[in-house]
Amino acid sequence: MDIIKGTALLLFVLGLFSLFSYKAPKGMKAMGALAGAACAAFLVEAFQRFVGGDILKIDFLGEVGDAAGSMGGVAAASLVAISVGASPVYALLLGVSCAGLGLLPGFIAGYLVAFVVKLIEKKVPGGLDLIVIIVFCAPLVRLVGELMEPVVDATLLNIGGIITESANSNPVIMGIILGGVITVVATAPLSSMALTAMLGLTGMPMAIGALAVFGSSFMNYVLFDRMKFGDRRTTISVAVEPLTQAHIISANPIPIYVTNFIGGASAGVIIALSGLINDASGTATPIAGLAVMYGFNDPLKVTIVALACAAVGALCGLLGSMIFKNYKIRTLEELENQNQKEAVKTSLAG
Repeated sequence: MDIIKGTALLLFVLGLFSLFSYKAPKGMKAMGALAGAACAAFLVEAFQRFVGGDILKIDFLGEVGDAAGSMGGVAAASLVAISVGASPVYALLLGVSCAGLGLLPGFIAGYLVAFVVKLIEKKVPGGLDLIVIIVFCAPLVRLVGELMEPVVDATLLNIGGIITESANSNPVIMGIILGGVITVVATAPLSSMALTAMLGLTGMPMAIGALAVFGSSFMNYVLFDRMKFGDRRTTISVAVEPLTQAHIISANPIPIYVTNFIGGASAGVIIALSGLINDASGTATPIAGLAVMYGFNDPLKVTIVALACAAVGALCGLLGSMIFKNYKIRTLEELENQNQKEAVKTSLAG
């Protein structure tokens, strides 16, 4: 029952994020900023805290990781404010006012107050707008962030807790669900790093997220190469970071999402049966996720499971390309031609 409840809540949250991405003002850009903030804070933390600090035993690198990991709210508020059009100085002003807040509270506060900042910039004379923003917007963004903190704790962290607890009693089923969902999310506007960080996943669920996404690199490489979505550069880029090819993925959701779910679910089962853990929340990323796994598990076991995930990923990529070989896809060249036509129409209309 807990698995059903946790999965249903997770899918509901993902649905809300998708709705926000496509319907909210500047929603897609804002979600891109959220993914960027997760990289800026949690990717640095993953490498420096858990690899440099814990594995290599270099205290200074551990301090760097701790510093970056504590700045999730600052990064999210700043980047989302820039993404919706606030000036960099005012965006950073909002960001530093969110120091100490979590990633999602900072994101929500920065997104909402950024529109207020833009209005002030437009209506208030230059020079005076800075004073107004300092007096009014700095405390406002902090207030909104603090009001969002308990809401996030009561929803997303609760979902993460349910998933973590149910993983212990039904690891294989949770491996299928989490592996599939997180791998698909890794190719969607909401990054897998941001999702796992917001859910506060640790232990086996986080291990599933990290290594399933690692395996997806090989899967997407094979899928993109055989389906001819783009050129060699596109294929390599999607293997390193799927979000770099979000425009191609968004234009071909069915073959890519279906293949990723199958591959991620398959890898999730392998990881769940292995008993590996990962206590570094937010490390669902190919390179850092794999590296961090060595800090919490037997190195030989991690290597064997990682190779198995890579093999399964490549196999699923091959299977996906065979299933969808006659499926009508939109290639990079077609998308670029469409963008050029739209640009010409816009210039003529102007």
